[in-house]
Amino acid sequence: MSDVELEQQQPQQMLAQTPPPPTRRRRQAHSRCDGGYTGVQEKRSQQALADQLSSCPLRHGVEDDWTWSKRYRSKEVVLSGLNSRTVHFHPNWSKGTAGIQGKRALNNGRYYWELHVSQRVFGTSIMFGIGTRSCRLHANAFRNMLGENEHGWGLSHKGILWHKGVALVYTKGFRENHPTQIGVLYDGIEGTLTYYKDGKCLGVAFRGLDKVNEPLYPIVCSTAAKTEMTLKCARREFVNLQDRCRAVIMRRLRTAGNVEKLKLPLSISEYLGEVIDDMEPLRQVNEQEMCMINYDLEV
Repeated sequence: MSDVELEQQQPQQMLAQTPPPPTRRRRQAHSRCDGGYTGVQEKRSQQALADQLSSCPLRHGVEDDWTWSKRYRSKEVVLSGLNSRTVHFHPNWSKGTAGIQGKRALNNGRYYWELHVSQRVFGTSIMFGIGTRSCRLHANAFRNMLGENEHGWGLSHKGILWHKGVALVYTKGFRENHPTQIGVLYDGIEGTLTYYKDGKCLGVAFRGLDKVNEPLYPIVCSTAAKTEMTLKCARREFVNLQDRCRAVIMRRLRTAGNVEKLKLPLSISEYLGEVIDDMEPLRQVNEQEMCMINYDLEV
């Protein structure tokens, strides 16, 4: 599908039916509490928040109130919503690749953020990840911009990881024209970047990020017209000396088998094992797959 897509016609609005007069029981159910919600609504809201935090990788951390940069962005990006957290790519039509950088400087900590992506998932490349200030944020061509060089680390909606221009098979491609939720976990102590899709962990994508000396920032980009992403559930974690010691130890041990050989108390073994990733090494994209990935570069 081309990155340039005409506006879809709006569906005909349904005529609203006049509701029946509320009974006494209904009036009681619709009575509002001090917070402006009914008791049922308040309970559901609290449960939804509890569910959200329970699935958040850094649920024991604190809320991280950052937003997108108005300075470091493409001219084809428009911000809106509360605290400018919603990004609109190519609001009219697309003739290239547009990106934007977050204000949050990473490194030496743990950060998690979620991106709610609109149903307009299609085209050459919609990407999520991190990069340095040197990362390009606009191109007059449809391309996998985040990860085209050593300044960025990105995941495209086709399930491919990009860094230094190298493409690695990571996960299945996203369902086109269907909304999705992408989570990004940056661990500056372990030096890893991990992705989540619709609440499911996809495994460690990149390593060695603790050796990057330049500040790193969240980055998203898209070639598709009228794509929207909203930043939600941003959290950070205070890093203590215990976690730093674990990072040093696990650089030596690396595998669960090596941890078992030490015959440590169960609680310590489990703590060390939390950062072990048993994923198989990622495979580089072959020429045939690359042709399929780039099938719509020239539109």
